[in-house]
Amino acid sequence: MAILITPDDVRFADLKRARNGRWPEDRSEEVSTIALCLSAQDTAEVLQRVVSAGQRPTIRSGGHCYEDFYANNPKGTLIDMSMQSQVSALSNNASYRIEAGATLGRTYQELYKLYNVTLPGGTCDSVGIGGHVTGGGYGFVSRLYGTTADWLSGVDILTVDAAGKVTMRSCSAKQDGDLFRACRGAGGGNFGLIVAYTFEKLPPAPQEVMVSNMIFPWAEMSEEKFARIFDAFGGYFATRGQDPDTWGLFGVIEANHKASGYMRVSAQFCNPDGTCKETKVLDEFLALFEGLKPSATVPVGAGNSSSQSFGPHMMTRIPWAETGAAGGARRGLTRGKYKSTCMKKKFTEYEIRTLFKYLTQTRPGVDFSRTLLEVDSYGGAMNRKEMLEETVAFQRSSIMKLQYQTYWSDPAEDEGHTSWMHEFYKEVYSGSDVDAAHQGTPYPGANYEGCYINWCDRDMTEYSYWPELYYGPNYDFLQQVKRKYDPNNVFHHAMSIRP
Repeated sequence: MAILITPDDVRFADLKRARNGRWPEDRSEEVSTIALCLSAQDTAEVLQRVVSAGQRPTIRSGGHCYEDFYANNPKGTLIDMSMQSQVSALSNNASYRIEAGATLGRTYQELYKLYNVTLPGGTCDSVGIGGHVTGGGYGFVSRLYGTTADWLSGVDILTVDAAGKVTMRSCSAKQDGDLFRACRGAGGGNFGLIVAYTFEKLPPAPQEVMVSNMIFPWAEMSEEKFARIFDAFGGYFATRGQDPDTWGLFGVIEANHKASGYMRVSAQFCNPDGTCKETKVLDEFLALFEGLKPSATVPVGAGNSSSQSFGPHMMTRIPWAETGAAGGARRGLTRGKYKSTCMKKKFTEYEIRTLFKYLTQTRPGVDFSRTLLEVDSYGGAMNRKEMLEETVAFQRSSIMKLQYQTYWSDPAEDEGHTSWMHEFYKEVYSGSDVDAAHQGTPYPGANYEGCYINWCDRDMTEYSYWPELYYGPNYDFLQQVKRKYDPNNVFHHAMSIRP
């Protein structure tokens, strides 16, 4: 039996909250009931009751959502899947089954400890796998192995037909193949309620990885030095980084706002054989930044509990089980706003100037100390063109993915942060490389490949062509799947596939 939690329960106030403290915006948007489902049968029964009562269900797999997709559901029911988090192997065919409520951190640990395999998923262990896989999730070893959606072989999903009947479907390439393909890149909350994922096989976990961090204090930063960092990083992944022997290298620029005090360039590396016996590739990458003289001290707050000294960069060899990809921690979320971009080429001079302008900008009453642009390396196995037909993750030519992030605690700063972010993003994509019809956006073309649905941003719906930013040429197909499997649009949110 599912556990139903209503507003008169002392747990309701806590469990209704999203990780992003902005949601729900006010009491009028709150759900009326939270259903904690302990099994797939529980979930099917709750969903049927909700649909039969004419309510709207929203789904929380156990992780977080950048927007209000599940928190904004007036008088509806929030179906919480977080108690269904088992990670197991299916003895009859050696496949792996991961329930939708599992977090990435738990998934990585259990897959490694029990089976010595891994999932090429995200870098944040608190992310719920429920939505992550459907959006084509990626992370530290995805350049080597591909996206999570590339490895998916089956989905157990509850759908609702035109008569309002709930049905459990076990989808695969051979059974409801169109729905299965749609679940490989379209994002969560579109076609039904996913209960579990099946992977026929998974890649071996690396035996060890090398992790390196280079800290650049803003006190030592100039616009010229800033430009050299971004040019070196983007230039590498536009050229050398496309060679298969480099695919075990995952690089990140953590371009924190000047108010934070520092920037960071980090890398995780292993060779394609899962070892670090040869470090030539990593050494080449780190050498790009040698002349930039990163600081010899990691400041407090830069992911360390205390300062620690190291040379030009800190490099550590660690077992795979101890890496962030196997269960590390990240900063908790308070109130936040996010935007994303997929890049096909290195940064232009205009883009770099604009990034520097906004990352050094101040505004009265706005604290930017928790504001950053994260630049992740992309490409490698994620750009295998054969996956274009098997998935709807169309971004198979990108070399970097950018995540614009800003965090704050005081609701009085909401407007300051969100308006600044909007202006920042729009100006970056208003240069001469963006055609007149798509100014302000990374519209798919020679330089960009749109936006990433797992880093959802409902502000983008102001553009009539927003589906092309997230789904490229696949939106018509996704609408057909929507009409076929969710004809009454039971599953919807601000950025869901429109019928």
